[in-house]
Amino acid sequence: MLLIPVAVGVTSYQAVNLYKGRRVIASKGEASTKWPVYKLIAYCAVGIAAGILGGLLGLGGAFMLGPLFLEMGIPPQVSSATATFAMTFSSSMSVVEYYLLKRFPVPYALYFAAVTTISAVVGQHVAGKVIKKLGRASLIIFVLASTILVSSVTLGGIGVGNMVKNIEQKKPLGFQNICTQKP
Repeated sequence: MLLIPVAVGVTSYQAVNLYKGRRVIASKGEASTKWPVYKLIAYCAVGIAAGILGGLLGLGGAFMLGPLFLEMGIPPQVSSATATFAMTFSSSMSVVEYYLLKRFPVPYALYFAAVTTISAVVGQHVAGKVIKKLGRASLIIFVLASTILVSSVTLGGIGVGNMVKNIEQKKPLGFQNICTQKP
């Protein structure tokens, strides 16, 4: 629970600095020197909602912030890179949690780490060539929006389907007492 006041404090501090003009979003240049209060409050609220929704769906909240960054006028390349960098931390926490719960299949993890690393390098190379050929970065926006849509629908559907199945079979819904230890 300590994370909540820390996140609110850091967010509030940065929002006040943006409002007073002591901070700027570097990728926007000097155009971002004055931020209206309503925009700061809306962006903070959407950020919190993205974090909660991302946690409920099993997606990184930062992944869902990509469209918010685009709405703020941040270039697609910076938006994608920032969201990916932030996802690293939420994913790392999930890895630690599953490892501590002894639910971490190391061979699968190594396999997926290798596949995603190779896919990231190939994807970066292909996307760079396509963007150069098109002369527009809108491809990144389309890929980001499509991935969020497919992930949200798929994960949400799987989660609802599993929950309905567990309810029909009168199984527990997965909530466990974190204070008890198994022998």
